[in-house]
Amino acid sequence: MSRRTDPDPREETVDAALVWLRRDLRLEDQAALAAALRSARQVHAAFVFDRDILDPLPRADRRVEFIREALVQLDEALATAARAAGIEGARLIVRHGWPRDEVPALAQALRVQAVYASHDDDPAALARDAQVRGRLAEAGIALHTVKDHVIFERDEVMTAGGTPYGVFTPYRNAWLKRLEARHFEPHPVGPHAGRFAPRPAGMSLTSSDGGVPPLEAIGFEPTNLSALRLPLGERGGQALLADFLHRIEAYEEHRNFPAVKGPSYLSVHLRFGTVSIRQLVREAWHRRHAGSRGADVWLSELIWRDFYHQVLHHHPRVVNAAFRPEYDRIRWEHGPHAEALFEAWCEGRTGYPIVDAAMAQINQTGYMHNRLRMIVASFLTKDLGIDWRRGEAYFARHLLDFDLAANNGGWQWAASTGCDAQPYFRIFNPVSQSEKFDPQGRFIRRYLPVLEPLPDRAVHAPWTAPALELQAAGLALGRDYPLPVVQHDEARTRTLARYAVVKSAR
Repeated sequence: MSRRTDPDPREETVDAALVWLRRDLRLEDQAALAAALRSARQVHAAFVFDRDILDPLPRADRRVEFIREALVQLDEALATAARAAGIEGARLIVRHGWPRDEVPALAQALRVQAVYASHDDDPAALARDAQVRGRLAEAGIALHTVKDHVIFERDEVMTAGGTPYGVFTPYRNAWLKRLEARHFEPHPVGPHAGRFAPRPAGMSLTSSDGGVPPLEAIGFEPTNLSALRLPLGERGGQALLADFLHRIEAYEEHRNFPAVKGPSYLSVHLRFGTVSIRQLVREAWHRRHAGSRGADVWLSELIWRDFYHQVLHHHPRVVNAAFRPEYDRIRWEHGPHAEALFEAWCEGRTGYPIVDAAMAQINQTGYMHNRLRMIVASFLTKDLGIDWRRGEAYFARHLLDFDLAANNGGWQWAASTGCDAQPYFRIFNPVSQSEKFDPQGRFIRRYLPVLEPLPDRAVHAPWTAPALELQAAGLALGRDYPLPVVQHDEARTRTLARYAVVKSAR
């Protein structure tokens, strides 16, 4: 497919436009930026630190720091691209407030005729956008939104009967059948960079009128993000992708083992749009057609992401309720004992090393390996009998890559309440999962160094170790490491009884 490299004056429809950045924090292959640059003679770009989202957060939040670093890179990239096209002073505009106020005010101050943004189908985002659209309309300014965050969205992949899919495999088949090269063609920004407008004076949050404001200017403080050595921003996303493509052939073999470098680690970059989903699908598609099994499996994971986004779009009630309504009849554990169990789960004190190590990982880093997400979610809902919504909310607070659609879909899958979910009678055994996916206990020992001296066979279930073995390791259960808060076999029996209300409702 040929692609035009020079702006076409016939595409220009307005004198000036504003691009409102949200979850698309990159310069390259950026749909909203590309659309605005094709349509306006001058284009400004802005990001609003949304107080509706930020105010409830702790003052040290890795996600805010990740966004800030992504904005720094985007600001530099925008200025460099504009300068190469002969435009000086083009910079990112950053505001801190409520988008319903900030975006219309900024659009009017810049005297633009249109605002461009990427789709965001989270229910709260849709409500926010409706408010902004109304305020802009009152000022005679149009809001145009475009698809950027997924390959197929909303009603683009439907059943033959015109209904949304509720099972992944037929959705995947329909998704693959529909996919053509045009769906992952990039949206070029560089050829139109001469249309970036210089940032007017007085638009900075800081008195120096410099670049992106420091965290302190929006009421936040640094976290341990830099110590985690996670590649940040658009450059970081490209570096991670390049590294992953060198080992993609082993993806199927390695992806379930948390102690092995198997995943792409691109989830946070997809979440905030510091990497383009079109680029990832393009890479996976070409390798899949060249016979790569690893690329085929990875592409399926990317399709799962689209699947959960279309589920959220068609069934927004899943934010607070089970996708399958009959599962809302389940009576979850409650009361002081349940609260103590939930607290032990949150703090990694369950006595099951794979669960506790996984919770240590999320608490210390804001990341959790995907296999571990399934294990700890199953443990919370089916061993401890605690409502999946509580675990989902905990992940929402702590995950650096938190995405409502994927987080909700994953938790409902584990709790058997969602579409295409794990059958309720299939209950992960945390010990056998640990033995299978961390056989040498390398991941466990990384996050639970107190168990380091135990032999491999005991590190998965320390309570089964002989007394002399525990003594030799200098380990006293109940003092140095907890005893199990539940017995899995007994918990499994209680879970089957708990879920019987679902069976009786059929």
